[in-house]
Amino acid sequence: MRFEGNKVTDINIAYIGGGSRGWAWGLMSDLAMEEQMSGTVRLYDIDYQAALDNEIIGNKLSARDDAKGRWVYKAVRTYEEALPGADFVVISILPGTFKEMASDVHLPEKYGIYQSVGDTTGPGGLVRALRTIPMYVEFAEKIKKYCPGAWVINYTNPMALCMRTLYEVFPGIKAFGCCHEVFGTQNLLRQALKEIKGIEVADRREITVNVLGINHFTWLDRASWKGIDLFPVYREFVDKYYEEGYEGNEKGHWMNDHFASAHRVKFDLFRRYGLIAASGDRHLAEFMPPWYLKDPETVRKWKFGLTPVSWRIKNLEERIARSRRLVSGEEEVKLAGSGEEGVLQMKALLGLGDMVTNVNLPNRGQIKNIPEGAVVETNALFTRDCVQPVMAGELPGDVQAMVLRHVYNQENTLKAALNRDKALAFNAFVNDPLVNIPVEQAEELFNQMLYNTREYLPGWDI
Repeated sequence: MRFEGNKVTDINIAYIGGGSRGWAWGLMSDLAMEEQMSGTVRLYDIDYQAALDNEIIGNKLSARDDAKGRWVYKAVRTYEEALPGADFVVISILPGTFKEMASDVHLPEKYGIYQSVGDTTGPGGLVRALRTIPMYVEFAEKIKKYCPGAWVINYTNPMALCMRTLYEVFPGIKAFGCCHEVFGTQNLLRQALKEIKGIEVADRREITVNVLGINHFTWLDRASWKGIDLFPVYREFVDKYYEEGYEGNEKGHWMNDHFASAHRVKFDLFRRYGLIAASGDRHLAEFMPPWYLKDPETVRKWKFGLTPVSWRIKNLEERIARSRRLVSGEEEVKLAGSGEEGVLQMKALLGLGDMVTNVNLPNRGQIKNIPEGAVVETNALFTRDCVQPVMAGELPGDVQAMVLRHVYNQENTLKAALNRDKALAFNAFVNDPLVNIPVEQAEELFNQMLYNTREYLPGWDI
């Protein structure tokens, strides 16, 4: 890297999963819009052709007159080409294929277990973790060997176990995990202020929140805007919209958008526990007993959706078609902010302006009543070459009890994956609150799901 006044040039970014048809384009756009940074992005992917396509797309974008940041994109075939000299490593992968994900999400439905996402918790999240952890063992080993001083930014789910693996294998790694779910809750609080107080807030970043919990099961115990306590505002907002949910100007959009909801799960959790649940309803529902996911009819009642893997497959086909158009020049990447904060975090780490935002890091006391070392999500201060967690306090006992169940399940899942311990993996599986079926059926389901992902579990007794 070179520092030239208020600019940093010759930055090296290694992108593991650089053939991404989605996340990568968002990062390219964010980099192109940032005039204080420039450098090289090396794109590594097991699908080398996809990385090559993104090399073309990225270089076309960077050459445009409206691009402020100048970057050279280069597809590479090996870690040895991608990682040496990296200042930042971005990880954004799909662990396995949609074939395995279809088993994760839909096989449990035969046993009456429904999952709205299936990538973090529940039976699908656990099996996805078992095949993801060995991949992250390799990532950690390669980063330790080739670029131990690089900052590592993870976007892959299951977030907590991806991060936990990186730190288990390479304790000295400088890694953090990013999730945009809290951003959505900040925007909901903006809407609450507008609805209840008639106050319009231009940017969600004006909403100050204290974040504590684990990824996708994250909570706020304080929220404010310019000295206004937002909890009374939110309580009135919840009371107003509890029964019908809040959909803004897009009535019924949750029925046609697999990522949308009417926030009824969030509202119900607020009434039960007094904290603002800070993730989307699709994720929150999966951490609870099957109150919200008992069956498709119950899901519709709570006004969110089950995301079928068939939709993801169709969506990927559309993105592959778009990739071809972007490569050929028939279409251009839209130069607009992705809404993610990765580039802003890089700027802060380079000394180009401090920031505070929510990230996933091992617990070093930032949440007092969660075990040391467990990966938790809180705010952190980003400054030059430093990410300092904000001391978030502690969870109230009833919420802590729910969070701890998942924390210990994550720890057992990590140990099971590292030691190929099928019995321990099953104990974590059957301890998940969604696996609310007879233990004999749970064992049958578990064995079928492991068999369906066996290609990613070498050395297991399956």
